[in-house]
Amino acid sequence: MTEPGGVLTAAAEVETFCRANGWRFCFIGGVAVQRWGMPRFTQDVDITLLAGLNLSAVIVEAVLRRFASRVANAPKLAFERRVILARTADGTDLDFALGALAFEEQSVERASRWQLNGDISLTTCSAEDLIVHKALAARPRDWSDIEAILARQHAVLTWTWFVNR
Repeated sequence: MTEPGGVLTAAAEVETFCRANGWRFCFIGGVAVQRWGMPRFTQDVDITLLAGLNLSAVIVEAVLRRFASRVANAPKLAFERRVILARTADGTDLDFALGALAFEEQSVERASRWQLNGDISLTTCSAEDLIVHKALAARPRDWSDIEAILARQHAVLTWTWFVNR
């Protein structure tokens, strides 16, 4: 396991990798909570990587060439569950959700860059989309994260893109 600052460094490594491959993606989960909610310790990096309904083996193979798998038979899991469970060389867990749904595509389209101290810049989903991601996961920590996002971002949240659909 990496130290807390290592998660953001690992996310920056993933950002560079995804951009180099020309992939559409955004960070969700704990990394995005660091931006929109209350900073908290997170042990992994959650990514929505758009892969389309007809998931390409090229994407799965490229991710698994770059990052070590955390499970046996990772390609099978990727195609059955649309997730790649990987790990950086420094031990940070990576959860690649292989997105194809309209909400996932829109979430990536609405994502924006978050400039951190130093050279790290990460593409995170919007605060509104993070609330939806967290509500869908519906674990106790997710509800706490939603409360923190609402407390911190309530004055700037906009739901017009949900209402106007």
